[in-house]
Amino acid sequence: MAQPITMPQFGQTVEECTIVEWRKNEGDKVAKGDILFEIETDKAVLEVESFFDGTLLKVLVQEGETVSVQTVVGFIGEPGEAIPEVEAPSPKAVAEPVPAPEAPSQLAPAAPPTRGKAAPAAPSAPEKPKRFIISPRAAKLAREKVIDPTRIRGTGPKGRVVEQDVIAYLEERGYDRLRVTPTARALASKEELDLLSIEGTGDGGKIVVDDVKLAVAEKPKPMSKIRRVIAQRLTDSFTTTPHFFTTVSADLTDLLALRAECKAQGMGYTVTDFIMKAVVLALEESPAVNSSTDGKSVWWHSHVHLGLAVALDRGLVVPAIRCAEELTLAQLHEEAGRVTEKARAGKLLPEEMVGSTFTVSNMGMMDVENFTAIINPGESAVLAISSAIKTPVVRDDAVVVRTMMKMTLSSDHRIIDGATAAQFVNAVKAKLEDSELWKSMI
Repeated sequence: MAQPITMPQFGQTVEECTIVEWRKNEGDKVAKGDILFEIETDKAVLEVESFFDGTLLKVLVQEGETVSVQTVVGFIGEPGEAIPEVEAPSPKAVAEPVPAPEAPSQLAPAAPPTRGKAAPAAPSAPEKPKRFIISPRAAKLAREKVIDPTRIRGTGPKGRVVEQDVIAYLEERGYDRLRVTPTARALASKEELDLLSIEGTGDGGKIVVDDVKLAVAEKPKPMSKIRRVIAQRLTDSFTTTPHFFTTVSADLTDLLALRAECKAQGMGYTVTDFIMKAVVLALEESPAVNSSTDGKSVWWHSHVHLGLAVALDRGLVVPAIRCAEELTLAQLHEEAGRVTEKARAGKLLPEEMVGSTFTVSNMGMMDVENFTAIINPGESAVLAISSAIKTPVVRDDAVVVRTMMKMTLSSDHRIIDGATAAQFVNAVKAKLEDSELWKSMI
């Protein structure tokens, strides 16, 4: 009996997921433990393994489609085995919305602007279907001709684009007269561009590789689900939370010397490790900074669940280090390394990225003198760490060179006043500059 593949639920708060990529195609052999597909939640990209041996008989949910958890997305079984009849899942979204050619108000234009001459007139478009549907033969022909089939009027059932629609579209647009160099064609195919939308600047209007490169640069790129969620959450935070900022400079000269000694002895502590420990100690002294509010009530957290901002290509994630106040410096170092490595590998679970009570955002390795951060929703403050820079400063009425690092605390003014913020950030500074404190922990 064919076994259903269901969309798993990663974490209590995840209600729907998007299939990013199928690692197996229909007809492929599958072993238990093989990666079937990748999914994207609002917090992470995760791999889904097979629980069965067999053959991937049917894919019900395509790449880019979003469905609820526990939805059947495909079937595994033996070749020729009957597939149970199930209602096709209704996708909630697609990764790239299909623009309607007749609607110039859409976010994505029907075709990129041409340079110097008008594009051929597009055929009149029918009423836009709820989702784009194309037959396998039509899709294959469109790929071979390197065109965007979403611009074609479908005459099949429910607006389905069939092979004859593609042929008619090519004839109407004068595809046979198109001249393209092999390298330009290959690049356009790789970038999923439409050759008919590219103006050729070569001899006789031939499309050359530079024309394709320009089209790639101009092509709108959809935001990932993670990036859209980040944008929404931070916009909500900044527009609903009264932020104010407090900056101090910490002298890291002695701490960096101590860290160098540790490194020579095989202890690979990072500057971030010391910053996190100093923050945890300061939060224990300033519980108001380790608190939350809904605008009507305030609650102090009994534990420090420290958020550590990790920058990835697809966006920023903030894994939470639970009960950080119970960890030694060495344990904090190990846990920070673990969650960072897991984040960069795309293997963080959604529950590992919720519940933080305070966040540290360190851009010290990026050569920045100062910056401010937006408070993570649900927290009252975030500490932005800048680069440690050798700076002339005054010590005992003499100008000396010291390694200084600016720290800026972004605070929710509803529950943190200026004095509280200043006390907290100066407490972090004092701990970072206390060499004896760190020697007692190493």
